[in-house]
Amino acid sequence: MQEYLPILKKSNLFQGVTSEEIQTMLTCLSARLKHYKKDEFIIHSGDYIRSIGMVVSGTALIIQEDFWGKRTIISEVMPGTLFAETYACIPSSPIEMSVLCDTECDVIFMDFNRIMNICSSACNFHTRLVQNFISAIAKKNMVLTKKMQHMSKKTIREKLLSYLSAESIKASSSTFDIPFNRQQLADYLSIDRSALSNELSKLQAEGIITYNKNQFTLSTFSG
Repeated sequence: MQEYLPILKKSNLFQGVTSEEIQTMLTCLSARLKHYKKDEFIIHSGDYIRSIGMVVSGTALIIQEDFWGKRTIISEVMPGTLFAETYACIPSSPIEMSVLCDTECDVIFMDFNRIMNICSSACNFHTRLVQNFISAIAKKNMVLTKKMQHMSKKTIREKLLSYLSAESIKASSSTFDIPFNRQQLADYLSIDRSALSNELSKLQAEGIITYNKNQFTLSTFSG
């Protein structure tokens, strides 16, 4: 796992922890590394989770599927991002979403109980790890709150502009890349792909946005 130390150091979980401390902590957390292929499920809905996961290479998607197989993308999981931490807190409850590899992925799993309980060696950086874990959960809740803001909009146009505006602000630029292709963006916003493409074409024709694949530029407009 040493090759992934730069990713781990930048993650919310290990913020402020040195490389040497991380290596010691990975042992304390019974960390294990697993490789997945593109389109392979890391976690299936209905599984019981006792470990938290962190993608260290590639990207994955947190998705929900209804009875008829309609898919909704909850969020993207980038390198250094945790997933399944909420359900690891309540291992008696089955997870209600799936984690699917968008590309080939390497994932590190860590024992949740070993995060929340001070290890026998009483490492002086364990308290920081717990604080970082709580902070990571809070930040993820903020991301989900932003998605709810997009979803609360009444029309496809309003949902799109809300999402694109948030991505522009995050990038601190009117030109930015989004992490989704068209189908994924439709799934993320819970709208029909054809309707999404139609609205994008209208917005570009009106000069509100320009785009090429997943790169977008917002223009100043009123309304």
